[in-house]
This record gives sequence, structure tokens and C-alpha cells, in this order.
Amino acid sequence: MPTNTVKGHTFEVNDEGFFINRDQWSEELAVELAALIDVELDEAHWAPIRFMRQDSARTGVTPTLRRLQTVGGFDVKELYRLYPGKPVKKMAWLAGLPKPVGCV
Repeated sequence: MPTNTVKGHTFEVNDEGFFINRDQWSEELAVELAALIDVELDEAHWAPIRFMRQDSARTGVTPTLRRLQTVGGFDVKELYRLYPGKPVKKMAWLAGLPKPVGCV
């Protein structure tokens, strides 16, 4: 398994760069990772990330965009504004979770 180190934080990743062990994640690390993709985390950014971590801890899987909308109550357009391109993939990476099923 590959290992990444960012600003002194070391974590194991899969071949696509997603965390293998969610326990190696921290909010401080998420801030450093966000800087790598030119995202500055404010409360609007944190809300879906925290939801994803809580939901994943309950269900054992990374939530999809549809679940973020239906269960989390997040507006899809807003998620695309906060995380342009592939919002769920970016949020999962920043949340220290595996890539959601069905994400390309």
C-alpha cells in the first residue's frame, strides 16, 4: 500500500489516492489536503464533509451525491459550487474516506 505524507501527517492510500484507514484522518490534515486542490474550507465546506464521515461510520460506505441530497439535505448545486467538478469524489478524499461506489 502506498503511503502519503502531507505536512507531517502520514496516511496509507489506495492506488487512486483515497484513504485506506479512516482513523489516520484529522481535520488538520483535511485543511492541508484542501489547500492542494485550491479549496479553502469554511463552515459551508465542512458540513458535507462531517456528514459524510458520520454517515460512513454508521453505514460502512461512503455516501453518494444522491445520499448527500436525500439524507443529508444538501443542495446538489451548492455542492458543485463548493467543490467544482466532481464534488463527492473531492469531499470523500478530503474526509479521509474511500471513493464512493459508482464514482468514475
